[in-house]
Amino acid sequence: MTSENPIQPDVPPSGTGCVECLDAGGWWFHLRRCAQCGHIGCCDTSPSQHATAHFKATGHPIIQSFEPGEDWYWDYTTEEAGSGPQLAPADSRPADQPVPGPSGAVPSDWRTKLNR
Repeated sequence: MTSENPIQPDVPPSGTGCVECLDAGGWWFHLRRCAQCGHIGCCDTSPSQHATAHFKATGHPIIQSFEPGEDWYWDYTTEEAGSGPQLAPADSRPADQPVPGPSGAVPSDWRTKLNR
């Protein structure tokens, strides 16, 4: 773990979708937000699992769901769910953004490509 506080409530999210999936033309199932730097990555059910990859690359241990109506946290180091402070807006992807997303990038057989 870094010496920096793993939850930085004033840091805004990096965008409205998974940074790496958007850059690569990929897609995601659900989104997670790094509570330290605001990076938005895709969940472990998504094909590319960018939120976990971000933790492994940076050591930033805590994420929050970036799905509408969800405010739970996950700590990769303890493998425990929990709660925490309200983070800077926005607190979720846009409600009109489809799941999976983004629109136009999701293959028709997406269900077969999920990690379970």
